[in-house]
Amino acid sequence: MTGIHRQRNSPIVDINMIPLIDVSLVLLIIFMVMTPFLVQQQIRVNLPHSVTSSEAPDRPIVIVIQPQGELTLNGKAEAAASLQSDLKPLLRGKTDRPILVQADKSTPLEKVVAVMDIAKQLNVARLGISVETPQGKGQK
Repeated sequence: MTGIHRQRNSPIVDINMIPLIDVSLVLLIIFMVMTPFLVQQQIRVNLPHSVTSSEAPDRPIVIVIQPQGELTLNGKAEAAASLQSDLKPLLRGKTDRPILVQADKSTPLEKVVAVMDIAKQLNVARLGISVETPQGKGQK
């Protein structure tokens, strides 16, 4: 037999491209998925500082109460004795700015009540307590 047809005992000389294409596509998918994460981690922006800047007025002031009673005010460690004096400048006389209290569930209730009393003394109109929503309820 001559021409296009092979003989039975002759070696296969064709290169099978399917495994190469499969591996290439898998690598392409991996790079496509990982690139946004890698780029996001690499972008560092040094924001300029402003003397007259202020926080957004509708953004809540967050007070976190740890189980041992330690307080943080907007992410900064805070002494319980100075909480009221440090809240006054943040409120700037605007009692409609919300305060959000996030307390660990093992925190004694008296610590939470003490923070709520300080907010009441400052005439805060919007006071909230952060809770964890139950999983699966209300979701369809």
